Amino acid sequence: MTDRLPSVTIVRRIKAPPAKIWAAITQPELMMQWWGPDAGPTLSVVADVRPGGRFSVVFRLLSGDEHNPTGVYQEVVPEKSLVFTWDLPGTPERQSLVTFRLEPFDGGTVLTLTHENLPDEEACTSHEEGWSGLLDKLPVFLGDCE
Repeated sequence: MTDRLPSVTIVRRIKAPPAKIWAAITQPELMMQWWGPDAGPTLSVVADVRPGGRFSVVFRLLSGDEHNPTGVYQEVVPEKSLVFTWDLPGTPERQSLVTFRLEPFDGGTVLTLTHENLPDEEACTSHEEGWSGLLDKLPVFLGDCE
């Protein structure tokens, strides 16, 4: 038996340099164009990308449901790693931690996303689906902004 809370780790090889991916995950004007787990719109983005800086993203799912995760940046290493808390309004006891790691390889970047300290397996499954949807959109977006 372990006291460790569930987590999700997703690894993607993306044919884009770390700098381009970094911009897509840290610049509000770019995040507005693709952030979210499905084809629903991103409604607003605030990203003060520095340790202690806050972020807030509002997106609407195709189902019509709106979500507004917020958090505080914990670690910011340009083009290498971005770590932030993940809070959903109404559930302050469920603060979790999201990490993006970027590693260059010949022809692109290995992006590893880890979402730790999820409250239960249901949340783990839901977030894995959401992050997978978001990461599916990233290479498409990056190809469109060449």
